[in-house]
Amino acid sequence: QVQLVESGGGSVQTGGSLRLSCAASEYTGSRKCMGWFRQAPGKEREGVATIYTSGGGYSYTYYAASVKGRFTISQDNGKNTVYLQMNSLKPEDTAMYFCAADTAVSCSPTNSAFRYWGRGTQVTVSS
Repeated sequence: QVQLVESGGGSVQTGGSLRLSCAASEYTGSRKCMGWFRQAPGKEREGVATIYTSGGGYSYTYYAASVKGRFTISQDNGKNTVYLQMNSLKPEDTAMYFCAADTAVSCSPTNSAFRYWGRGTQVTVSS
């Protein structure tokens, strides 16, 4: 059973930075997709960024328009961990951030049909 554990959330002021981590256990496969989604109170869950690793070891990243240029998704295959570096944070980035993973899914922030999800880590940005 794949388990995902997020960490790194917290409270920052506008313009600050945070780095989220998601450690995946029992997650194997030559083609993998991992991503970050977020959900603010009273709002629907939205995709933030995803990263796809092909069988040849290449990685492809995808971002929601609202975070492009500010957030960076990356991974450490050796540690089976994915990161989300968040810079220039805004109050509208405040949400619970969830890590997701799947080996057979359209790897896009617009697709939330991932099989495996973490419990989330809270990010709060104050003005």
